[in-house]
Amino acid sequence: MTEQEQLSPPIAQKQPHTHSIHGDERLDNYYWLRDRENPQVVAYLEAENQYTEAMMKHTESLQGDLYKEMLSRIQETDLSVPSRKDNYYYYTRTEEGKAYGIFCRKEDSLDAPEEILLDQNQLAEGHEYFALGVLSVSPNHQILAYSVDTTGAEKYTLYFLDLSTREIYTESIPDTYYSFVWANDNQTVFYTKVDSANRSDRLFRHDLEDAVANDVLVYQETDEAYFLSVGKTRSDAYLILSLGSMVTSEVYYLDANRPTDSFQIFQPRSTGIEYSLTHHGDYFYITTNEGAINFKLMKTPVNNTSKENWQTVISHREEIYLLGVSAFRDHLIIYEQEEGVPKLRIHKFSTGEEHYISFAEPIYSAGDAGNPEYNTNIFRFSYTSLITPNSIFDYNLDTKERELKKETPVLGGYNRTQYISERTYATASDGTSIPISLVYKKGIEKNGTNPLLLTAYGSYGANYPVYFSSIRLSLLDRGVVLAIAHIRGGSEKGRKWYEEGKLLHKKNTFTDFISCAEHLIQEQWTSTQHLAINGGSAGGLLMGAVLNMRPDLFKIAIADVPFVDVVTTILDPSLPLTVIEWEEWGNPQQKTDYDYMKSYSPYDNVTAQNYPHLLITAGLNDPRVAYWEPAKWTAKLRDLKTDNNLLLLKTNMDAGHGGASGRYEQLKETAFEYAFLLTCWGING
Repeated sequence: MTEQEQLSPPIAQKQPHTHSIHGDERLDNYYWLRDRENPQVVAYLEAENQYTEAMMKHTESLQGDLYKEMLSRIQETDLSVPSRKDNYYYYTRTEEGKAYGIFCRKEDSLDAPEEILLDQNQLAEGHEYFALGVLSVSPNHQILAYSVDTTGAEKYTLYFLDLSTREIYTESIPDTYYSFVWANDNQTVFYTKVDSANRSDRLFRHDLEDAVANDVLVYQETDEAYFLSVGKTRSDAYLILSLGSMVTSEVYYLDANRPTDSFQIFQPRSTGIEYSLTHHGDYFYITTNEGAINFKLMKTPVNNTSKENWQTVISHREEIYLLGVSAFRDHLIIYEQEEGVPKLRIHKFSTGEEHYISFAEPIYSAGDAGNPEYNTNIFRFSYTSLITPNSIFDYNLDTKERELKKETPVLGGYNRTQYISERTYATASDGTSIPISLVYKKGIEKNGTNPLLLTAYGSYGANYPVYFSSIRLSLLDRGVVLAIAHIRGGSEKGRKWYEEGKLLHKKNTFTDFISCAEHLIQEQWTSTQHLAINGGSAGGLLMGAVLNMRPDLFKIAIADVPFVDVVTTILDPSLPLTVIEWEEWGNPQQKTDYDYMKSYSPYDNVTAQNYPHLLITAGLNDPRVAYWEPAKWTAKLRDLKTDNNLLLLKTNMDAGHGGASGRYEQLKETAFEYAFLLTCWGING
């Protein structure tokens, strides 16, 4: 036996705990792991980390090689494309050996001297974890607002920096959230705070010349299913207060020049109706799903927002998903999606003429790349595919000319012609066609022997984007095929695609994924002995569900911060985001929802059977998926599984949902996961 095979995994003590609901008695032997103040809990997590480190010790050289490979492709000292706002050019740059970006600007000209606004590396000193939330310059470009989180718990302290004197304002504001906006007076700001469940529920107004203790509570959302955010129209004319549950919206607006006035309601909430606003001239443009599952576009005068004044601009279309619009002085950008492929449609206000921006590849991602200016005919967009590095273009909305401003460099001689991207389709159990995006190195043959990594998400209507990653080359160049399953629960094929993968249709997400795996095996892309799967968060739920349903299909699985203890979590309204989630998963207080959720909840359905090699990750400070979900799942798997395959739990004791924060530590985490995959595949070179 090898040294690794002789090691015994940690065994979590069973402490029986019974839940009773709807007459159902649920025995939970590992409920005690929820108590992070219990020294036994921390000891268990550390023991699992030590076991994982020991079991992966023989891969340290491979991890090091992978890390060096991935780092060697990155231009460490780099510069973003400067973005103009008024007389300033804003950009971010990185320096070799420094983990975080540096925010800078130049005045009047790109040849002007550089002014460093904020160096994250200095702020991160002495912290194991660091994340920036807000980064916003006042309209007169004289004051910088920024917020910082040093635990991963997603609660930020908000600071204000005078860019003329470089002095930080005396008072900071703790426990704020991401959402923030400046009024036009350069003195009044609006920020959001969260409740005990980490839900953004309150909007405050702060005057920089007054004490924080005098801040005004502008709005408090008492419905626990709603989340609050604040923003500003590109025209700089209005502040927008947005309230939303998973299926319902409500918007308030305020003249940005009159910040002490009251926000005015645009249209009262109506269950199931979503809408958002864009301002242009005398009109608000409304993107809404009222009577339009794939959304339609309306407009109404800014001085009369009642529904009888709404006019149709773009009618509902069955085959096109309207994602939203963005207004410039002379043009409207219309973001659409067809069969999972984004479309950028340009409308000229003065003439009504329209055209689409053309793209050469059939499978790609494209979208807004930061356009702070309103009075411009230049639209900046990003473009990428599975084989094309992220590219930033400036597009002349009148002449249709485009200028490539930057393509993310890939060092080491990357040649995109040596890689192939294509799309195939699996047939789901109910006959639905499921798109699968593939990328692989030229020369790969469909002979059933290729190692293949299949990934997906499939929740919240979120699409899984196709994009280039130089990091993936470490797998592609070793003969690994990468596949993305665009399963129901996302919105790749419209809003119906989402609705068919949520609530009492959630199992479609899992069976779609299984159908994709079976299709790739049938088409000889891979085999059960070569197929690995990966998903994170709600995608980790997907991993847990399909491993219980069809463990025979897969050789390896990686579940990152997986949402696997579905019933226990969604039964507890005190936990972050639980009540909001009822419109995604169902409310287990209702017996029908409870029974359905329990029937697929990964933790509740672990059984005595063989499971693939499995790596599970967690973050001790994670506010979205509590560390105890992956910890409990691991403990139950250890108790019940009947195989000798690897089962590793790796908990980041200093981070939250996103894992390590610095770019170098993130690369090391990826190198660790790749080493796990390659070792389990038997690929060590």
